[in-house]
Amino acid sequence: MFEPDTAAILPGEEETKSIVIDDDAKASLGHTEDTLPPLTAGLVGPPFACPLPVSVEPVMFLSVFAVVLQAPLSTQYLWDRISEDLGYNASKRPACGNSSAEPDALQKEVEKLTAHWNLYINLAGFSVGLLVVPLLGSWSDFAGRRPVLIVPNLGLAIQVVVYLVVMYLKLPVAYFLVGRLLSGLLGDFNAILAACFAYVADTSERKSRTFRVAILEACIGLSGMFASIIGGHWRRMQGYINPFWLVLATSLASALYAFLFVPESVVKDPSAKLLSPRHHKAVWHIFSTGGCEGGGRFQRCKLWLYMLCFFLVVTVHTGSRELFVLYELSPPLCWGPTLIGYGSAALHLAYLSSLLGLKVMQYCLEDSWVAVIGLASNITGLVVFVVANTTKLMFAGYGLLFFFVAATPVLRSKLSKLVSQSEQGALFSSVACVESLCFLVGSGLFNALYPATLHFMKGFAFLFAAIILFVPAGIIGSLRCLERRELSDSTAS
Repeated sequence: MFEPDTAAILPGEEETKSIVIDDDAKASLGHTEDTLPPLTAGLVGPPFACPLPVSVEPVMFLSVFAVVLQAPLSTQYLWDRISEDLGYNASKRPACGNSSAEPDALQKEVEKLTAHWNLYINLAGFSVGLLVVPLLGSWSDFAGRRPVLIVPNLGLAIQVVVYLVVMYLKLPVAYFLVGRLLSGLLGDFNAILAACFAYVADTSERKSRTFRVAILEACIGLSGMFASIIGGHWRRMQGYINPFWLVLATSLASALYAFLFVPESVVKDPSAKLLSPRHHKAVWHIFSTGGCEGGGRFQRCKLWLYMLCFFLVVTVHTGSRELFVLYELSPPLCWGPTLIGYGSAALHLAYLSSLLGLKVMQYCLEDSWVAVIGLASNITGLVVFVVANTTKLMFAGYGLLFFFVAATPVLRSKLSKLVSQSEQGALFSSVACVESLCFLVGSGLFNALYPATLHFMKGFAFLFAAIILFVPAGIIGSLRCLERRELSDSTAS
C-alpha cells in the first residue's frame, strides 16, 4: 500500500524529522503530481459488477434514507403512545397557533416523557457505539470494508423489526431501547458512515479525495431531503406501520447492494481478529503519535486541531438546524407547513450547491481556502437569520447558506491525508463517534440556549453559532499559512 505523505528532511538538526507536505502545499509550489492509487492485488471482487460509475454512494444514500425516515416517525410514535397511555387527547386542546392557551399539566407530562425517552434511546445508541464503532473501523483496516458496510445495515434492519413488533403488539415503549442496543452492538449508522468514508479514502487519489468525500456529503443531504418529505406525508396518510416497512426494506437493500456490487478495497489479513485490543490501540496510536508511523509533533497538532474544527462545525450545523423550525413557527414569521417544507428543501439543496461550488473553486483555490469560504457562507447566513423578520429575509438567509457544507468534506479529506492507508478505518470510526457526540452536544446546547435568550434577542442562538464558526475558520487559515512557511523553509534549505 502506498504512503500518502511526502517527507522532507530538514538539515541542521542532529536527528532527522519528517514534515508532512499536503496537496495544498505541493500546489502552492507547482508540485501537483498525484500519488499512485492503492494496490489492488489480492482483492476480492463482489459477485456482480455494478454497471454505474459508483461504489459506496448507493450504500450511503440508502442508509441515510432509512435513518432519516425513521427518526422523526419514532419521536411522533413515542408522543402518541405516551399520550394514549396517559389519557391525553391533543385534539381536544386549543389550536397550536393559539399562543394565549397555556398547556395543561398532562400535556407537559407527555412532552417531558417523550423528551426523556428520546434521550434514553439516543444515549443507548451512543454509549454502545462509542465502544463498537472504533472496534469495527480499525478491524476493517485488516479484514476489509465490505463486512462493515453489510453488518451495521443488518443491525438497522433488526432495530426496525423490534420497532414494528412494538407497534403491532402495542408493547411498552421501553422495548425501543432493545432495538437501539441491538443496532448499536452491530455498529449502527456510525459504522456505515466510517466505512463509506474510509472506502473513498482507499479508492481515491489524494488530489481528488476532497471532491469524492463531498459527493458522499451530498448523498447525505439529498437522501435526507427525500426522506423528510416522504415520511411526513406518508405518516399523515397511513400512520406509522407502512413507513417503517419501507425503512426495513431500505436497510436490507443497502446491505444487499454492498454484498453484491461493492468490491473490496483492502487486502484482507487472514489473521485479523475482531475482538482484539489492537483495534482500540490503533485509534489511540493515531491521536498520540499523529499517524503515519509517528509523523511528528506538528502533524499530531494538525490532527487534533482539524478534529477540533470538525467538532465545532458539525456541532453548529446540527444544533442550529434544530432551531430553524421553532424560529419559523413563532412570530413574526408564523410559517405554515408549506413554507417550512420549502425552507427545509432549500437547506438540503445546499448540499448539492456546495458540491458544485467546491468542484469549481478547486480549480483556482486550495482546499483550505475553500473551507474558509464555506464557513463564511455559513456565518453570513446565520447572521441574516438573527434579524430575519420577514419571509423574504429568511429565504435570503437560506440562499446565503448555499456553500455552507463545503467545510466538512475538506476537513474529512485533510484528516484522511494525515494518516497512513492502513489507518483510514480507525480514523473515520473516530470521526463518526465525534459526529455522534456533536449531535448530542449541539442538540442539548442550542435547545437550551434558544429559550433562555428569547427575552432579550430571539435570534441570539444563531449569532452565537456564527461566532463559534470564526474559531475553525481561523484555525484552518493559520494551519495553511504554517504549512506553507514550513514547506518554504524546507525547500530553501
